[in-house]
Amino acid sequence: MRKVGEDVSEVLDYIPGRFEVIRHIRPAFSCRACESMVQMPMPSLPIERGRPSPGLLAHILVSKYCDHTPLYRQAGIYARNWVGKSVWIAAPLVEAIGDHVMAAAALHGDDTPVPVLAPGAGKTKTGRLWVYLRDERPHAGPAPPAVIYRYSADRKGEHPRRHLARFRGFLHADGYAGFGPLYQAGGGKPANVAEVFCWAHVRRKFHDLHLTGSPLAKEALDRIGRLFDIERAAHGLPPDMRRRIRQSRAVPLIEELTGFLDATLRKLSGKSELAGAIRYARSRWKALTRYLTDGRLEISNNAAERAAAIYTLIETAKLNGLDPEAYLRDVLGRIADHPINRIAELLPWNIDRARPRVAA
Repeated sequence: MRKVGEDVSEVLDYIPGRFEVIRHIRPAFSCRACESMVQMPMPSLPIERGRPSPGLLAHILVSKYCDHTPLYRQAGIYARNWVGKSVWIAAPLVEAIGDHVMAAAALHGDDTPVPVLAPGAGKTKTGRLWVYLRDERPHAGPAPPAVIYRYSADRKGEHPRRHLARFRGFLHADGYAGFGPLYQAGGGKPANVAEVFCWAHVRRKFHDLHLTGSPLAKEALDRIGRLFDIERAAHGLPPDMRRRIRQSRAVPLIEELTGFLDATLRKLSGKSELAGAIRYARSRWKALTRYLTDGRLEISNNAAERAAAIYTLIETAKLNGLDPEAYLRDVLGRIADHPINRIAELLPWNIDRARPRVAA
């Protein structure tokens, strides 16, 4: 007889306090003389072609009919146990990714509100999801891209300061005050983190005013747009080349933009919205222009904002009982032609309820 292979089957079994996957290995042998094959038969299972063992089924039945634990509650318990076990097993991998992210010379950081189920209340509360992204692809860096998310129940500044306690380098972020202490020197030592402010945030303020018909806002918007045009041409090039391109092409535009904004501000009422948008930009000028001197830096923080936005959609869809993949497929197929004044129709709790839903 010679061994020709083996089949592996897996059965879910329950052992008090935990679940286990039991693997049945069935070697197959063939006769060298007649070529006939023999194999140990597959153990009989209570449910044909099913995975649960008699032990798991017995535990479910006793829990329901003896301990009076409804099936939906058992499902929640099992889901927590399995998810919790998976998270525990994967924790070293998650932390290794975090170490890789925090070792970067430059990070993108952002936060976004996320709905969270309030225990026992059947309602949701608002938590915060913090995203930290390392991505060297725009300047042809060798490190693999990676992102790590951290959750907090509120938006206090202590959270990002704790998350970034080990980080040393440049941080692309918005003007959130909680990041402020990271940029401050102390004890005679320079700050560990240098702020790189996002031009997309500045551009957004002028864009909103442009929609009201302001020609000066349109002029500022066009000037900022030319800076982004330069970045598209420099994307993917090595840092030194990106810096040289910025120095030769972007620096003169920045100088012209500085003069335009300052001259415009002197002509405006201090209470006007356009004056507020100009002051918002000029008060952050050092952090806005830092990207000009280092080719590893970016003109905007859009990379982190995109990551946080998609996570928000996925988690909110799940909280509303939707299959997130089906929800995103549906939304992405409809949103381009959907009227903006009816965008609420595409929210997870309003969209067609006939779409696939997550099992209870």
